[in-house]
This record gives sequence, structure tokens and C-alpha cells, in this order.
Amino acid sequence: MNMFTNHRILFGTSFALFAFLTLVVAIMPAITNQKNNAPLPGTADLTADQLAGKQVFIANGCVACHTQQVRNVAMDKAWGERPGIAADYARITRTDFWRNTATLMGTERTGPDLSNVGIRQGSLAWNLVHLYQPRAVVSESIMPAYPWLFELKDQVAAGEIEVSIPSKFNPTNKKIVAKKEALQLVSYLQSLKQTELPEAPSFLYAEEEQEAKPGYSIQLPDGQQLYAKNCAPCHQTNGEGLPGAFPPLKGSSVVLGDDLELFVNIIMLGYDARPEYAVMNAVGLNNKLSAAEVTAIINHERNSWGNRAKPVDAEQVKNMMDFIKKTKTP
Repeated sequence: MNMFTNHRILFGTSFALFAFLTLVVAIMPAITNQKNNAPLPGTADLTADQLAGKQVFIANGCVACHTQQVRNVAMDKAWGERPGIAADYARITRTDFWRNTATLMGTERTGPDLSNVGIRQGSLAWNLVHLYQPRAVVSESIMPAYPWLFELKDQVAAGEIEVSIPSKFNPTNKKIVAKKEALQLVSYLQSLKQTELPEAPSFLYAEEEQEAKPGYSIQLPDGQQLYAKNCAPCHQTNGEGLPGAFPPLKGSSVVLGDDLELFVNIIMLGYDARPEYAVMNAVGLNNKLSAAEVTAIINHERNSWGNRAKPVDAEQVKNMMDFIKKTKTP
């Protein structure tokens, strides 16, 4: 046959077969998937700052250690409310004609998964401290520091954001100011949130049933676990906070005091304690904590690390939260 003796025919036929298989096996299924895979309702395109932050994320190699995919296995429940689905990535497009960074699902999870980090850790102050020196907020962290995303200044100019950090991590005693790239990176991280579904697919394992707590009108979940998930990154597992960054809860007059309304307001709406401490974000509203969960956190804080105070009842907290949600949310 001429095909085996004529290199033009041999290579032409091979190329034609390769092109045909590429069309049938790769391109046509991809086009079909795009047509049948619409973005989830409630999602939005990234803003200009968030897109720029995504490029900072890529440039600094963050994708090497962090995934953005919640698998349908028990160990992944900590990273999202539900397993990831194809529609989670439907709105993401190519960076440009030459570069395809459509998704940053990653291949290795040395650090935590980031699929829902915008909900899990929405604090601007915490994220900036974590980028400047990860061991300031997580002593066991193996994440590298990114000081080149910040500037050391004698004075903070108007409009600049100062990073509050313990003095032992700032031997120069100068002001640490976040550069534009750092703010863009945090903006991108805070955009990573799982969209709620009307009927969310469940994980392969059943939810653990909450045990009834005697003496309460509403059953309470585990306050220690909720504290670890929602509060410990800033206030630390020992409740001592970080000097110059996040206030201690151990011995706190707010935690041990009788002003429950103030306590609930701080958890739900956040608090600006500057210049002494960084601004706290609205953990309760952002993480959609229930009255039972807020109550469990409060009672854990009031009776841990040597604190001793009378537990509060979820019915009281619920009434205050109903008022907050009615008056403070759009």
C-alpha cells in the first residue's frame, strides 16, 4: 500500500485520524457539557480586584498546596457544606486566549481546601496577618510567609490598611501596610464560597444527631467544635487571643459579663475595637449560625480556660438574633 511507502500519505493519514479522535473524544463532549452545565443561581462573576487576586494566587504558587474541590468523602466535610458539583465551576472562564486557568482545583492538599474559605474565614484582618506571617495565627503552620505583599512604613497614609500583628513578629516596630496585591489576593479568597442549593447533595455519611442538653429549651450542639471552627483561628484554642491583633476571651469582661445583648451582637455583627485590635467580621451572619449554635459558643467561652459564668439559654439568644436579623439585614 502507498500509505506505508509514502511518508506524506502516512503522516497525513495519522494526523487526520488524530484530529478526528480529538474532535470526537475531547472537543464535542466538552461543547455538550458546556451547553448542559449552567452556572448556579446566585453566583456572580469575579470583580476586577478578585480576578487580579486570582493571578496573585497563581503567581505565588498557592495552588500547589491548596485545592478547591470538596470531594464526596467523610474527611472533606470540614471544607464545605456539600460536595462540589460541575456547576460550581461553570462561570469560570479562561484567563485569555493563551492561558487556561479556568479552575484551580489543585492536585495536592498540603494546606486546607479553599472551596468555602470565604465563609469559613471571612475576616480581612485575619487573612492579612496570615499572609504576612502564618505562624502568628497558627503556630504549627508550615505555610511560607509572604512579606513582599506588604510594606514597612513609619506612618500609615490615608486609605492604607495597617496589619495588626504581635510585636514578636515585627521586630522593627514599624507599621505593616498591605500592598494592593495583598488586598486583591484576600478579595479573591473571600469570594470563594459554596453556593447554597435548594436541595444540596449530601455527603456519603449521615449527619451526627445532636444530643439533647439537659436544662435547655433548645437542644445545643457541641460548643467546643463550633468554637474551633468559627472563633479559634483568631482568638486561639486557649482563648488568649493574639496581643495587638485579636483580643483574649479568657477573663474577658464581655464574655463573663451580664450584657448578653452585647455578646450576641458582637458574634452576629462583628466589632471594631481599633486602634487596640483588628476589626472582627460578622461571624454569625456570614456563617449563618443558628441560635442553638451561638448559644453553644457563648456557653463554651463562658466556661473554658478558667472562665466561670452562668450558662445562657438559647431562647434568650434566639429572641435577640431575630431582632438583629430583622433590623440589620437587608
